Amino acid sequence: MKVNWADKTVQTVMTRRPKINPHNKWEYEDGLVLDGIYLLWKETKEDKYFKYIKDNMDFYIDGVGNIPVYSLTEFNIDHVNNGKILIDLYLETKDERYKTAIDQLREQLRRHPRTSEGAFWHKLIYPYQIWLDGLYMGSVFYAKYINHFDETKDFSDVVKQFVVSEKNTKDPKTGLLYHAWDEKKVQPWSNPETGLSENFWGRSIGWYVMALVDTIENLPKESEDVKTLSNILLPLLDAIMKFQDKETKLWYQVFDAGNKKGNYLESSASCMLVAAIAKAYRLGLVDESWKKAALESYDNLIAEFITETKEGLVNVNKMCYVAGLGGADNRDGTYTYYISEPIVANDHKGVGAFIQASVQVQLIDKKM
Repeated sequence: MKVNWADKTVQTVMTRRPKINPHNKWEYEDGLVLDGIYLLWKETKEDKYFKYIKDNMDFYIDGVGNIPVYSLTEFNIDHVNNGKILIDLYLETKDERYKTAIDQLREQLRRHPRTSEGAFWHKLIYPYQIWLDGLYMGSVFYAKYINHFDETKDFSDVVKQFVVSEKNTKDPKTGLLYHAWDEKKVQPWSNPETGLSENFWGRSIGWYVMALVDTIENLPKESEDVKTLSNILLPLLDAIMKFQDKETKLWYQVFDAGNKKGNYLESSASCMLVAAIAKAYRLGLVDESWKKAALESYDNLIAEFITETKEGLVNVNKMCYVAGLGGADNRDGTYTYYISEPIVANDHKGVGAFIQASVQVQLIDKKM
């Protein structure tokens, strides 16, 4: 009998983290996990899954819909990501507290600082910078908000985020996107001529591809906006497959460096790419050959990254804990930097991606 890894992993999260964030922080990776649990709940209608989502988000939302641990004026694009699960909760419950909270996050995007071409800065503390991660954090919520709440249904500003980011981060030689770009070309990590960071980071590419697919899902089918984003997605998917490890069909921490000393197959990026490819196939954005690619990579990521404890709890292993550029630690974006960040197990950035990959693969199986 085939293992239901989505269910087993969600059960593990609920056992290990009855409160999803014991530090009481408003963190984007918890939203990634809750989004995955919501996908599973939609398939199973198991009350315990919805209750877990609601109880954990209710911890952050007060009686009138404020989010006391969130600050709009930090202008941190990461903090918008949890708005997606709030939209789902509002649509399911019609509890106006959730809509009030959602509108606060939408207001951040109205006021969020931008580059000269109209792309959101990654954070106020990272001025004039586009990081690939930020497209997942802000643009999917933005599209979902417009889809469900805006009467005009004008997605042009959402689409612009992807067009501008691709234009400024794409490498013409490989077709891959660099982790980040500094419009002012002054950051110590940026190339003084191009403004680009030095390397292709696996998880940032994973965030970006998931963002494209999740955003397309919220756009009117066969619209020009879908065509525009598909024209970014499809060449990027082709480029990504060229750097897949030939034996395992998985992807590396430093994306194009293969088995160079210190580099490693990285679980969160691999899970994100499997989730995005499977969903792209399910939405009809890619042809039949991609179904096989998603299923093969999924089986291999279980073999490579997933273990179980004697109690039957799921461990998601071999993930980069965190990576970024600049900041207090003066992260320089070199190859040595990316391979020096801690490699951990069960961080929510990997666990959430594995849950989403598992559900998306299950949905493909249902189609077969």
